[in-house]
Amino acid sequence: MKVERKEKALSMKAKAYSILKLFLTASIISTAIHFTDNYLYFEQYPQPEWITPFGIIRSWLIWTAFGLAGYWLYTTQRFWLAYTCLLIYSTCGLSSLAHYLYGSLHDFSPKMHLLILADGLAGSLILGFTVWSGLIAHKPRRSPS
Repeated sequence: MKVERKEKALSMKAKAYSILKLFLTASIISTAIHFTDNYLYFEQYPQPEWITPFGIIRSWLIWTAFGLAGYWLYTTQRFWLAYTCLLIYSTCGLSSLAHYLYGSLHDFSPKMHLLILADGLAGSLILGFTVWSGLIAHKPRRSPS
């Protein structure tokens, strides 16, 4: 019985690593495409005046570093540090949705909508994984008395 539980826990851990790797890879690809498009077509994207083309690239690099650090920390089982990094990284995709605060839906091309919504979905997946992992998969267990 104890061996079964241990095997099930190892299987869940392997699945969690695979899911995080999949979500993180998808998010990095999605945000790389969107942030590059935003950089190349900077004048066409509705956004705050304080954002600059260089700021777009710099912010993607910093956010992505948090995502990669979060993955590494997760695989080395430093979960709470990993969760912090992954929560910060999830804002990379989620923040793309803020474009809609600076223009009407008609101000965006279909390509822009697709890229922004893909980023939002990717950020939501990272956020959802982090919450699931922190609250369910790695919740503190009481030791038997």
